[in-house]
Amino acid sequence: MMEKVLSSQSGQPVGERRTENLVSRRVARGTLVLLALFLVSLQVPTLYTAFRPLPPHAAIALSRCRALSLTPGPSVDFYRRKESDRFVPGTKPYLLRNGKVWTGAENGTEVIRADILLDKGIIKSIGHIGHSHLKTYRDNVVTVDLKGAWVTPGIIDLHSHLGVDSAPRLLGATDTNSHHGPILPWLRALDGLNTHDAAYALSVAGGVTTALVLPGSANAIGGQGFTIKLRETAERTPTSMLLEPPYQINASFPDQTDRPRWRQMKHACGENPSRVYGNTRMDTIWAFRQAYDTARKIKESQDAYCVDADAGNWDALKDKPYPEDLQWESLVDVLRGRVKVQVHCYETVDIDDLIRISNEFEFPIAAFHHAHEAYLVPDTLKKAYDHPPAIAMFATHSRYKREAYRGSEFAPRILAEHGIPVVMKSDHPVTDSRYLLYQAQLAFVYGLPENLAIASISSTPAEVMGMGHRIGYVKEGWDADLVVWDSHPLALGATPKQVFIDGIPQLKSPHVVNKPASFQRTPKVPNFDKEAADAVKYEGLPPLIPSKTTSSPVVFMDVKSVFVRADNRVREVYSAQDAELGAVIVQNGTITCMGTYSTCVTPGLLADAEIVNVKGGSISPGFTSFGSNLGLGAIGAEPSTMDGYVFDPLVQKVPAILGGDGTVIRAVDGLSFGTRDALIAYRAGVTKGITAPAHRGFYAGLGTSFFTGATNRLDRGAVLQEATAVHITVRPASFGSISTQIATLRRLLLRPIEGDSGDWFRGVGEGRVTLVVDTDSADIIATLILLKREVEKAYGNIVKMTVTGAQEAHILAKEIAEAGVGVIQTLSKPFPSEWEGQRILPGLPLSEQTSIAVLLAQNITVGIGTLSPAEARNLPFEVAWVALDAGRAISKEEAIALGSTNVEILLGGDIDTDGHDMVVTEGGDILDMQSKVVAVVSPARQLVDLL
Repeated sequence: MMEKVLSSQSGQPVGERRTENLVSRRVARGTLVLLALFLVSLQVPTLYTAFRPLPPHAAIALSRCRALSLTPGPSVDFYRRKESDRFVPGTKPYLLRNGKVWTGAENGTEVIRADILLDKGIIKSIGHIGHSHLKTYRDNVVTVDLKGAWVTPGIIDLHSHLGVDSAPRLLGATDTNSHHGPILPWLRALDGLNTHDAAYALSVAGGVTTALVLPGSANAIGGQGFTIKLRETAERTPTSMLLEPPYQINASFPDQTDRPRWRQMKHACGENPSRVYGNTRMDTIWAFRQAYDTARKIKESQDAYCVDADAGNWDALKDKPYPEDLQWESLVDVLRGRVKVQVHCYETVDIDDLIRISNEFEFPIAAFHHAHEAYLVPDTLKKAYDHPPAIAMFATHSRYKREAYRGSEFAPRILAEHGIPVVMKSDHPVTDSRYLLYQAQLAFVYGLPENLAIASISSTPAEVMGMGHRIGYVKEGWDADLVVWDSHPLALGATPKQVFIDGIPQLKSPHVVNKPASFQRTPKVPNFDKEAADAVKYEGLPPLIPSKTTSSPVVFMDVKSVFVRADNRVREVYSAQDAELGAVIVQNGTITCMGTYSTCVTPGLLADAEIVNVKGGSISPGFTSFGSNLGLGAIGAEPSTMDGYVFDPLVQKVPAILGGDGTVIRAVDGLSFGTRDALIAYRAGVTKGITAPAHRGFYAGLGTSFFTGATNRLDRGAVLQEATAVHITVRPASFGSISTQIATLRRLLLRPIEGDSGDWFRGVGEGRVTLVVDTDSADIIATLILLKREVEKAYGNIVKMTVTGAQEAHILAKEIAEAGVGVIQTLSKPFPSEWEGQRILPGLPLSEQTSIAVLLAQNITVGIGTLSPAEARNLPFEVAWVALDAGRAISKEEAIALGSTNVEILLGGDIDTDGHDMVVTEGGDILDMQSKVVAVVSPARQLVDLL
């Protein structure tokens, strides 16, 4: 009998255990045989094969294959972070108390009264933050009482060329486009990012904290864009500005174990790539398809490779590395859904083309940019692969090219009504990103809801670029990028009091002005429901001719104020007292009475009169546009629609049949009436345009003054003044030195040549004709002042001279005043686009005064212009912004004059006539965001246009 001995480990008898082990081993061997047969039947490597030594390239290949399943986004522990990856050691924590915070939550409708604690580059806490919560900070925290000021996330620009199209514009400082082919996905905007762009600090002063810097639109696929924070860094490098840079910037094919970071890719379709490469749209779309087919083949070969690698089928992969191509890897990533594709497209045909491509190759489009016709085809947008793209657009910047001709100011609201995400963008420096907020304000004026308007420059672009997990919201754990505003962010003229990027205050000594209490509330805006419906009904080209014109009596009821021209100035001649609003009677286009209802309205008058209730509105002089080619054509980039450029005798031979060098070209002969830009400006209260002949050099010719509401030159009052002033330009240029241009001007003034030119320049010397010189440089302005003195001494008369452009005029304000020179600042919000005009006075919050305020303080006659025909409509807003920036230094009368009488005086306009148009607004005066132009009173035409 066998003795039972217990195991020291199991307590089981040793003999029994040995017997069981033997049986177990036999069972195991049988199981392995069955398993091997099963694996063979499945064509899966046997255990012997699986445990063979792997080939040298297997580890890399398996790593690549594992990474294919990873989706972009924050790491799993991102929200457990205690500090930002962009935190700068030594940055003090900030406690912002008592703010009115737009958080971005609840679709942008959440606004809370709260304190905000910033530390280590992130938002640590929001709400009521008591002393117990601050114990760990002791006395290290900087406390700021916001006193109820509005706080929003930092503004995000989804479409910018900051750093790659730099200011001032210099050779070698522009890296926006490549001209080496239509398909260039391997290029990177990062590689051309200039850290010395003068616009960074200016954009920060407008509240912009983050920008997606994209290549230009000359290429169908222009390359990769990069997201940057705009603050200065100690490293002073482009790399140090990046926000969540893709891993590929430091490794061609990174070994990823964590989730990849979002990448950005610029596409463009339509006119731009066609113009650069001479391709048709058909060529461009084929180039897209060919490129994506190449990427698809690489993707498919990678997928097939990974099937073998995951199966351990290394015999099939012997001597075969993982298939990848450095040129095409970014486009393969697009097909894997790891790239935010940002597409420059305008027209329906182009949008439809790219949506079909997105479906053919199965990749999502993050956003269509510009997209001036997108609001007409919302259902088409919803057919894009995976999800409808967002639309990144301008507010009113349209009609500068054919593709933008049907653009509408109502596009943002229409798209939003269809559930399409709306983003307002700058395309900096096409428009200055410092005023990206202004784009959102204009979109709000024309109907985009308040929550979506603010979201359009914060949370929405953050989500579209894949950064919504850390920017675009005021939430605990998000980046400490905030803007503290001096008023409601949608109130016209809203200006940052402080800007935080990564928890670091960016404005060292911000200048602010106190805004009225009304500016702290959501602004009221007009009702444009009918106009928005018409924009869709007429496919972007609604009728713009006044709905009714009458010479019968018109009674404007509930008028709050009346401003008129008087002694070359603007005067308020009526202001309703107390709660009783007034009445204004117009007969045959002339105001016959203004005052209380009982004073002006007789019983018999109402029977035949047109009654218009303006609901607290106002009557004021019509505005005058100058600075653009308004009136000289319909579409700036389409030569067939424009007057064209004049001959310049300084650099080319003027045909003898034209009269040779003594010829003077008159803008009046090239006027185009009834253009959409002119009619839209008219409906916005800009009733007059003054323009000079379009030119590329020194010599322009004679300006003219015209009625923006006219449909043809034979309309009554279409041309208000055939010749206004002589226009020339003195700027650094390839056609001749500055000294050559000044010498030419001196000769023309002191020794006039024969012909019409001599007569007009002699008229300048004799003080009968105004000389308008376009320049920005203070040095050139100084030389012009000296030349003016020289000519005045020779003729014994006062020369009437006006400088336009004039960005550096503030430097010589005292000298300009003494010389009796007038100034029209054609860019009311200065920007240092060129070297000659880089010494700007930026205004709030960077400087206490604006350049216009400095000039006005010296009693200089100053006017405001606009550089784009499409922006002429916004002249009242531009004037209002200038007045707000100046605090109470500019009265409402002076402000209106900046855009009306002053402009006409400075450009040689006939200001003695009583025939100037008056504009009637509903809901406020012409400078109020809430007002809407409802009529134009025309004494010269003896009628009233009801709009």
